[in-house]
Amino acid sequence: MESETPRNSRQLTRFFIPLAVQAASQALSYPLVAMVASRGLGGPLNLAGLAQSNAVMFFLGMFNFSYITTGMVYATSREGYQKFRGIVLMTGLLMIGVQAALCIPFVAHLLFGNLIGLPPSIEGPAKITLLVSIPLQFLFFLRTPYLVTMYVGKATGKASIATVGRIVLTAILSPVFCFMGLVGPIWAVICLTLPVALECLIARIFAQPFLRDLESSASVPPRAGEIFFFNLPLSIGGYFLSASAIILGAFIARAPDPERVLPICYLVLGLASPVAFAATRIQTAVLAFPPQSRKDRLTFRFSLGAGAVLGLLPLIFILPGLIELYYVKLQKLMLPDMPLVRITAMALIFYPFSVAIRAQSEGVAAWLKKPTTVLAGHAIFMGTIIVCGFLSIFLGAPGYVICAVGLTLGSLTSSATMRVLLNWAKEKAIPVAQTTTSVGQIR
Repeated sequence: MESETPRNSRQLTRFFIPLAVQAASQALSYPLVAMVASRGLGGPLNLAGLAQSNAVMFFLGMFNFSYITTGMVYATSREGYQKFRGIVLMTGLLMIGVQAALCIPFVAHLLFGNLIGLPPSIEGPAKITLLVSIPLQFLFFLRTPYLVTMYVGKATGKASIATVGRIVLTAILSPVFCFMGLVGPIWAVICLTLPVALECLIARIFAQPFLRDLESSASVPPRAGEIFFFNLPLSIGGYFLSASAIILGAFIARAPDPERVLPICYLVLGLASPVAFAATRIQTAVLAFPPQSRKDRLTFRFSLGAGAVLGLLPLIFILPGLIELYYVKLQKLMLPDMPLVRITAMALIFYPFSVAIRAQSEGVAAWLKKPTTVLAGHAIFMGTIIVCGFLSIFLGAPGYVICAVGLTLGSLTSSATMRVLLNWAKEKAIPVAQTTTSVGQIR
């Protein structure tokens, strides 16, 4: 049967833009509830505790992030979706069980007080918010199969509506909670959880037509173990990426003038990282519009263009007027720091671009059902960060160079590694079957 999936740059763009908006906007929820947390007893210490518990929750939820890719591969038939949804929910139950175990007072103190080293004033809010965020963690797992179904059905616009609606509701609830005196770390988590619950419900409603249209598999459906072990290397690779960010910060902190450079790097990254995260959704685009052959370069060319555009977006904030408004008035940097802000922003221009290239390679590797290739690429990413960090410290390079060079080279070497491994593969890879649900439904 000839492919029914339209495959051109226009179709890719219409599919990718809602995904990019959805990915970039997800980072907005947590700053919005900052006012709820910091207005309780303890003030900003509540926010610090909430940030630490969120970091633990996201670490445990790394499996869920990679299930998007796994679902695009396995949830393309009725039987495949049922198996996929079952394994996602089982993993979710396992993760909230681990999270609940970490909330046992003795264990929580070992984690936050001893291992992370939080002072008691921050340890308290961290422990209570980790406990209260257990429903939030499970909601993220519950939402994933519905999002995957819409991605498979090419309805990224509908999927993004659910997420944007969640952000809008969070923005509405935050001042309402403050006005009603519902403040502090617990209420901040509740303010996060209610919109996610609504998002999950809307996603379920939007996904129903695509679930009904799923056809039965013509072949033997995948086993639950197959799905889980396909996802496992992707999740471990995600942990490598997370650890790389921590390692990078450690190197910048050891470069010259860290008290000045480190805050500037993080603030500039605060604008570059959301667009870089948006670039990772090119992986989903590759799986939705799979290559017709190994020589098919459509998604690679698209990744170059999309990465270039995304890399330019953060530069808007270094234009005259905007740079003073954002970095000086809102972020409280000193005016003499603006030249360094501009240099750092310019140095990071290739960061989203390199992430887009890496994401395209990840998508191809997932399409060929080679998750260990993605894992190897992520391991090389972390290794590149470490090598660049040591060399930069030895050469006396400034922190913004370590940041920009490490992140950009890390993604490029990761992509190169995956491509080399795919070319070296001795056995012929079996591509994923074409999507049979709601083909061409890009609204």
